[in-house]
Amino acid sequence: MSKTGLCSSHRTRRHFLADTSMGLTGLALGTLLRRNALGKEPHFAPKAKRVIWLFMLGGVSHVESFDPKPDLNKYAGKQLSETPMKDVLSNAFVKENLKAFVPGQHQIKMTLYPMQTGFRKRGKNGVEVSDWFPNMGDMMHEVSLIRSVWTTDNDHGAILQFHTGRHIFDGYLPTLGSWAHYGLGSLNENLPAFVVLGQPPGDCCGGVGTHGSGYLGPEHAGVRLEVDPKNPLPFASPGSGVYREEQQREFEFLNKLNGMSGVEYPSDPALKARIKSYELAYRMQMAAPEAIDYKPESEGVKKLYGIDQEVTKPFGEVCLAARRLSERGVRFVQVYHGGSGNAWDAHKDLKKNHTDLAAQTDKPVAGLLQDLKQRGLLDETLVVWATEFGRTPGAEQSNGRDHHPFGFSVWMAGGGIKAGEVHGATDEIGFHAVEHRHYVTDIHATVLHQLGLDPKRLDIPGRKRIEIDYGTPIKEIIA
Repeated sequence: MSKTGLCSSHRTRRHFLADTSMGLTGLALGTLLRRNALGKEPHFAPKAKRVIWLFMLGGVSHVESFDPKPDLNKYAGKQLSETPMKDVLSNAFVKENLKAFVPGQHQIKMTLYPMQTGFRKRGKNGVEVSDWFPNMGDMMHEVSLIRSVWTTDNDHGAILQFHTGRHIFDGYLPTLGSWAHYGLGSLNENLPAFVVLGQPPGDCCGGVGTHGSGYLGPEHAGVRLEVDPKNPLPFASPGSGVYREEQQREFEFLNKLNGMSGVEYPSDPALKARIKSYELAYRMQMAAPEAIDYKPESEGVKKLYGIDQEVTKPFGEVCLAARRLSERGVRFVQVYHGGSGNAWDAHKDLKKNHTDLAAQTDKPVAGLLQDLKQRGLLDETLVVWATEFGRTPGAEQSNGRDHHPFGFSVWMAGGGIKAGEVHGATDEIGFHAVEHRHYVTDIHATVLHQLGLDPKRLDIPGRKRIEIDYGTPIKEIIA
């Protein structure tokens, strides 16, 4: 028995009898509850150790960010039927996606709307990027830009779909971060493997399900942290009147009770998650404040993230916290921008909306890439910038754009991804992806591949996933 590592000299007679009375199931759980396993082996040699996932809530306009379309200015005010794209609605892919549209909502806008900002070639590789993103644009030689992503949900349930690969009507299923957690575990026993920064979307768009774990079990869900070193984990605080020694004795007592219950109820996933959460929460009370606190950083680093400026400070603090957590062993850091109101959702006054929000995020995100690069961390850290869909080439409410799932942009950097690559394309007005089209799970498959994971080998017995869930790694952007 000792050769298997299942027995321990610290185990009591009661535990031994209880375990053996339940056979191998009890023995396995008894070991699980006492094992201190930080990580798991990848399926093959990884090119990235960790992921920073930057998600813009609401739908960033691809034609006014990373896929400028000057032809929109040429055809502005004209109907779609008056342009060379008049037959676009007969495209089989578009017709199929139109079936998912809610009647009366988010219809194709026929009157084309001009670009609301200028653009120019940026970065050392001369990629066309809008004037709203000058700092990210200057880093285009470090990223692979994918201009041909598509999805099927025309409403903000697409946020959940982007993270699970399934339509919101399919329910709350494991997200990409939870799959990374499940497949690889943690690199730091004092911090979660999957951390969430920023405010998640509202319940109508998936809510906390966008960093949930579905049938994988609650221990693989993302853990939200606040960018506040005094109180980064409010729900785990012992309270001002509780001494640390007192709290430690409470945890020791809870562990005993939970361990006894665990022997009696070996298949209860909620119990397993509860035990792990108690232990992790206690350790995090020391580790999380230090990880979040950026005060020791140099003034140069703070300036890089825009923390010295009022507009960029809030998101700059979030991006710097993401780097600090990542370098301390957090496997997957998921960052939201836009909040529960999906701020990027520019149905009207797109120019003001995107001008303001791009100003908040452009410098911090570019600073994150530069900081990772100068620290030698970018090669092993995969950074992803994404949004749930793009926005229509046509006008809505005269000065806005509607939801548009047919073709939009995502970019990746670091972690074994090619630098300076532009992959895929939309048509001349940005209506739909026409070259190297990629459903959102191709993004997932690429991330997992760089982490050394094969999605098909992560299957759970009895939980067979459909083929589209697996996605296909985008080999053209992998170094």
